[in-house]
Amino acid sequence: MNITLRQLRAFVALAQTSSFTDAASSLHVTQSALSGLIKELELALGVQVVNRSTRKVGLSEVGREFYPLVARLLQDLDGALDTIADLKALKRGLVRIAAPQLMSASVLPEVIAGFGQECPDIEIRLVDCMVEHVLSKVHSGEVDFGVGPERESSADIEAQTLFEIPFVVVFRPDHPLSKKKRVTWGDALRYPVIALKGEFTHRLRVDLHDSLHDEALNPANEVGFMTTAFAMVSAGLGVTTCLPYASSLIRLHQLQSRPLVDPAVRRKFFVFTRRDRPLSPAAQRFSAYLQDYLNQQPWWTMPLNGTP
Repeated sequence: MNITLRQLRAFVALAQTSSFTDAASSLHVTQSALSGLIKELELALGVQVVNRSTRKVGLSEVGREFYPLVARLLQDLDGALDTIADLKALKRGLVRIAAPQLMSASVLPEVIAGFGQECPDIEIRLVDCMVEHVLSKVHSGEVDFGVGPERESSADIEAQTLFEIPFVVVFRPDHPLSKKKRVTWGDALRYPVIALKGEFTHRLRVDLHDSLHDEALNPANEVGFMTTAFAMVSAGLGVTTCLPYASSLIRLHQLQSRPLVDPAVRRKFFVFTRRDRPLSPAAQRFSAYLQDYLNQQPWWTMPLNGTP
């Protein structure tokens, strides 16, 4: 049985108007074309759905039973097509993002708020997590894409560079480092360092190993979240190192920072997606907005000391 949408739409239009003339006009076809579609439908069904007479057009008994089913089918289909059109036009949609806790607590809320003004009907759901969990959430399909630093590659995960920025050292305004315009890693490591547990500090220690011969990264404290490190620095327990996208939190804790040099250690951040799952139009738009927003941030050129 080969029934087409054009045949079904012709049948519904004829049932609603009881007139070949009016039905043909509503579908923008000729009466002969409409009559041909009805005949094709009846031939495919093997039954007559329309009673024809010189006075009027009416549905047969089978046609009367068939009409509400077809009308509902077309209504559901049109609704689905409207939804697809809205998604494509970014009139609605849902985007799920996984990001490390520090990024989720600093830059991403600003990005989401700005995006919401441009695309108010697209819902953004932020999943804040440990850095080590970002890729697993992308792999499982829990989120549309993830944002995070470089990690071990995976055959099913595609990584697109988002930004690359250097480390900064963070300290209290009354700390001796505040008098320096240029802070080296050697300068910073002369003070107690509060660092993050796990791979963050391990990779940093490896990066510094070849450059720092007399100094080594041996944290006085290791914590799970950078916000804890900021609170400890604020309490006068030492200094910490982080990436400058956390500038809003640095200011919130009334701290200062300087870019670290000799060596200039940088970190790349990526957008992670699954190769077998293309991003929706809404997710593509948010990813592009995020990139545009980050490109406008002067983190890599200005000191984050709470002043312009």
